Amino acid sequence: MDKLKVAKHREKRFMKRRAPVLDLGALSDEISGLSKAGITDLRERWKTLYGREPSGHIGRSSLIRVIAYRLQEGAFGGLKPSAQRILDRVCDGRGEVGQEGIPQRRASAGTVLIREWRGVSHRVTVLDNDVVYRGRRYKSLSEVARAITGTRWSGPLFFGLKRRAKEAVRG
Repeated sequence: MDKLKVAKHREKRFMKRRAPVLDLGALSDEISGLSKAGITDLRERWKTLYGREPSGHIGRSSLIRVIAYRLQEGAFGGLKPSAQRILDRVCDGRGEVGQEGIPQRRASAGTVLIREWRGVSHRVTVLDNDVVYRGRRYKSLSEVARAITGTRWSGPLFFGLKRRAKEAVRG
């Protein structure tokens, strides 16, 4: 086996999920010690963990974060196999395949959206290429949201078709 294959094999073996390490104090000490290490020591530690030299463009703070993540990953286990498969598909350029199960929330023609804003109920009817609000046509829900609030809003977010980033992460 050439060096590249050995490094990839080592990396795959390291990435597998593992049982938690019992000595959390040692792990904590090792991670906190990274901030005191010099750039040369950090690059050596990277090489030990990843089997290859880090890019010269990676700064000290990034080295510390990535090494700390790898140490925790080794102690607590890596990604679930299903999550790893999705990431592998994305890396292979098949990112669309991994998103098949994520439904897109869209309003089709004829949908009536109702949103209460400051005690007033606002009703919008979705058409094929535009929307109707109070008898007037608008090009997008964002234009309607701006007419209602007086500020720039994402129309789909304002009308509940899109979740906020925090909500999407938390589920």
